[in-house]
Amino acid sequence: MALIAFAMWVILVKPKPLGGNHMKKITVFTLLLMLSSIGIAIAQVPGAATLISPSGATTTTPTYLWNAVSGSTWYYLWVKDITGNKIAQWYTATEAGCQSGTGTCSVTSTTAHSFAGTGYVSLAAGAGQWWIETFNSYGTGPWSSAMSFTAGGTVSSSVAVNPLQVALLRWYEANQAGNQFSAGSAPYGIAFDGANIWVANNAADTVTKLRASDGVNIGTFTVGQSPIGLAFDGANIWVAGGGTNTVTKLRASDGFNLGSFTFPAGSLPYKIAFDGANIWVVNFGSNDVTKLRASDGFNLGTFGVGAQPRGIAFDGANIWVTNFNSSSVTKLRASDGANLGTFTVSSGPYGIAFDGANIWVANGNSVTELRASDGANLGTFAVGSGAIGVAFDGANIWVTNSNSNSVSKL
Repeated sequence: MALIAFAMWVILVKPKPLGGNHMKKITVFTLLLMLSSIGIAIAQVPGAATLISPSGATTTTPTYLWNAVSGSTWYYLWVKDITGNKIAQWYTATEAGCQSGTGTCSVTSTTAHSFAGTGYVSLAAGAGQWWIETFNSYGTGPWSSAMSFTAGGTVSSSVAVNPLQVALLRWYEANQAGNQFSAGSAPYGIAFDGANIWVANNAADTVTKLRASDGVNIGTFTVGQSPIGLAFDGANIWVAGGGTNTVTKLRASDGFNLGSFTFPAGSLPYKIAFDGANIWVVNFGSNDVTKLRASDGFNLGTFGVGAQPRGIAFDGANIWVTNFNSSSVTKLRASDGANLGTFTVSSGPYGIAFDGANIWVANGNSVTELRASDGANLGTFAVGSGAIGVAFDGANIWVTNSNSNSVSKL
């Protein structure tokens, strides 16, 4: 604005000794050039961030999660609780875990600083709001819309969860009729798309779609050899086929094959998960996981984990992978695949699930509970023999015991 005011003074007030018209043309040209430069700078200022959580009931030590803004190199976090200003601090995009300009950014209560400058911020119980402002070398971007929360509310998690990125949950009355429905040969993986059940038929190289309401077979679709893992991305079903080192994308509405994506020989894609924007594939044979962009299957990177990875889960911000032959679990940041730690569990970890606050790992004859925020071991609990599958129902953990033909409820 100061440049504009100066240029207007040159045109309208300052004397023009060399002839009014000539100088006026020069200064008008200069003004237009200034305005053009200012417009270019304004155009490259980052846009507003979209907040994700905390929203509604939350703990007094939430993680602040928002969508990354392309071109923003800094983010200003401002939080007010019932007592007034609580957090007011700048973070680089790298510190917030979103330096790529895509995915999600996050700041935990342990890394935040209070308005008074002290570390580890605990909110006062009650209503509050928070905002994010963006910034880069061209200037400050607009503030985000405010997001309201109630600290100290009834929640089961100290980890912020993006409701748009965790597993799709829909609740139905339990079917107690004991119905069974035919699928293909050697059914293995299973997934739900909100209306239908999809089953990977490992020995038939197909996937079967069953209507969830009554089990009617809607169709069977050919995929890669020996399909195992399935995941739903909100519109499509992704199938890991270890026999041909491929991942196939099927349109959920009609099973149309939208493409197969080939992995290196020997990778043996096994299990699969969706993080809200990308598909993560566990490669059992090459000891790594691959990140595919869900929109087009573009390979965004392959990241090393432990030996013979089997299971995979997403906690709203990070990817967790069980390493069967390493007796460990690896935590990767979903935004860029950075390794955030490897945590020891019992022998032969296989299935894995997230309960909103903690990670549960089925291993051998037990289940291990890890705190999602830092991987701390919260305990190991005995179940049946040969624990493989694990799932969370909103209140309890369920574990399949392959050797004792039973299911345990924790």
